[in-house]
Amino acid sequence: MTTTETVHPSQCWECNTYCGSLVTLRDGQVTKIAPNPDHPGSKGGFCVKGIRAVREWTDNDSRLQYPMRRVGSRGSGKWERISWDGALSEMADRLAATRATYGPLSIAGAVSGAAFSRGAVMALLLRSIGSPNWMINQDLCGGCQALGEKITGTPMKNGEDIDNAQCAMLVGRNPQAADPVQWMALKALKKRGGRIIVIDPIQGPASDLADIWLRPRPGTDAALALAIAHVLIAEDRYDRDFVDKWCHGFEQYKARVEEYPPHVAAELTGVAEEDIVEAARCYADGPSVFVPGHGIDAFSAGVQTFRAFDCLVAISGNLDRPGGNRLVKRPKGFRTYLDLLHDPQFRLPRETEKQTIGADRFPLWAGPEGWQTACHNPSVIDAILTDKPYPVRALYISGVNIVVTYPNAARTIEALKSLDFVAVAAQTMTPTAAFADIVLPKTTTLEEEEVQLQGGVPCVSYTRAVVPPRGEARCDLDIALSLRDKLAERQALTQDFLPWKDQRAFNEYLLGDSGITIDALQENGYATFPHRQGEFESADFGTPTGKVELFSERLNDLGLEPLPDHVAPSADQSDERSRADYPLILITGIREKTYHHSRFRDQAWARKVSPDPLIQIHPETAAAYGVADAQWVSLRTPGIATHCRLRAQVTERAPRGVVATGMGWWRPDADSPDLGACDININGAMSYAGPWDPVTGSPDSRGMRCQLTPLAAGA
Repeated sequence: MTTTETVHPSQCWECNTYCGSLVTLRDGQVTKIAPNPDHPGSKGGFCVKGIRAVREWTDNDSRLQYPMRRVGSRGSGKWERISWDGALSEMADRLAATRATYGPLSIAGAVSGAAFSRGAVMALLLRSIGSPNWMINQDLCGGCQALGEKITGTPMKNGEDIDNAQCAMLVGRNPQAADPVQWMALKALKKRGGRIIVIDPIQGPASDLADIWLRPRPGTDAALALAIAHVLIAEDRYDRDFVDKWCHGFEQYKARVEEYPPHVAAELTGVAEEDIVEAARCYADGPSVFVPGHGIDAFSAGVQTFRAFDCLVAISGNLDRPGGNRLVKRPKGFRTYLDLLHDPQFRLPRETEKQTIGADRFPLWAGPEGWQTACHNPSVIDAILTDKPYPVRALYISGVNIVVTYPNAARTIEALKSLDFVAVAAQTMTPTAAFADIVLPKTTTLEEEEVQLQGGVPCVSYTRAVVPPRGEARCDLDIALSLRDKLAERQALTQDFLPWKDQRAFNEYLLGDSGITIDALQENGYATFPHRQGEFESADFGTPTGKVELFSERLNDLGLEPLPDHVAPSADQSDERSRADYPLILITGIREKTYHHSRFRDQAWARKVSPDPLIQIHPETAAAYGVADAQWVSLRTPGIATHCRLRAQVTERAPRGVVATGMGWWRPDADSPDLGACDININGAMSYAGPWDPVTGSPDSRGMRCQLTPLAAGA
């Protein structure tokens, strides 16, 4: 018998590193996933999730393969298999009934975001029904960065040119676990004699590699950025030409940074004044690249913190400079998923979009002027439970595990249980799917075709559907198209915003007139396009003034602070009683190589490598609270009655008085209806009720106060 083996260039899109891959098929079965050394973005970088988890994600025995209908109470775990026609007909009946009773705005959706096609598909499906309401995870992950860049006019996400830098400044970033491509580039920078500045309260692989490690109190990073800018301006080491030609509001900005000389920042951050000055001069020597992470994102002052660094990149002359931060560009004629969301031909009437939940309070996040036009998540949860500002009675969730990823897991579950109808599309039975009425089987990375712009590389990458869907799994667009047809039969559509016949047609629409074809992408797994840096005359900064706005006119028009500023973290604003009851400061979001957020928790190899949720605690702090290494502890935060359990990891890498943990924990084999989401998940112990960032509505999911209680063995 002849064996046929083929190798197919593709791209992993389990995270936004978008590593190029080579997938080996033997007689139609995936036998190997390896890095593609020719990919211009990843250059042979890859991680264990792409090599192993993605394959098991597809072939795991726990994989959902058929539609299912709930037959017991929500969360009872009792299901029956049904046909796709039966599942979609029931969904259409229930959604149409909700729409007829409460109006189209009473139907909402939830996805991870618009970085992948499922986000745009969800938004366009909801708009077809007549609803602008869909939720994304970016208020907790990346939204403050993206919106800070948009407001400032520095769209440079993932545009870090470490290969040509002489200095890299990492802020709240652990690329060793989060981004193998960055980690590879940083080690190469170090080897060729470049310097690395790390700003992070936690000691990790990056700080071990650093020449300068600044260890600020959690939530005070903006003060450091402003102080570094103060040194550059005071010592005349900023780029006067760029500032004069392409920056708006420099005099106001200069006055702001004068409020933050290094000695003031030292008081606010706990970082020595001389270390701040040394870091500033190192960054000024350049070319220097700013490498941001989520460590500064999920704070109620995240936008201003990112703006403080964005403005620093601009005035230093490191914007769109070799060795600096590249502006995101695209081939002419190419459309991104965000382009679809903002394209007038795919929009609801403006008056309808203005009713998006959260648009009244956060107009640059939600509604017609919003970044992804999505809702303010905690306000949607409120609307489900209170009918304010209007009832939300049905929810379609795809590819996101909101019971685990949203703070206050118990309240999210309460909201799901109170809805008239819930449908979830997923690859496995997650804590979120467990509370659905209908569960639909979704395809995985190896079964889907995606076209992805990597604007900072630059290239267009291609994810190839190398194997057919397992069982009866379908991709998001196929589900949406079939559901649209069922809704049309019931006269439950406002307009059809899904004009494509299938995923291939959708992807060809994205490629548009770019000159890049599917055939070319299939051959290499990517296609490059011309990308010249520093051509600011033709650059689109996307701001009202057409320049980089150090002073933001958009924020000023909304009555918000127009200049980057330091805002004291909530932990520092708490009163004496709160400090006494909750004496420790909590950092969340510690990354692990084995998991990506809540995904891959059902894979035995990953659980063997990382079996329990850990919380890092300094030996002196552990001794003060009677916590031993590997002991289970209970963690609580202010403003919420629930707690979570974590296993202590006593280590000097955590600062004194600070504890640090990861997110996304649940157990697929747990006996509880929530599959452990309210037990070992840090979001089960945190509030979603604010304070919120005034621009994005992001809550404090880091830097809040907490208390630890050691638990007896077996508790």
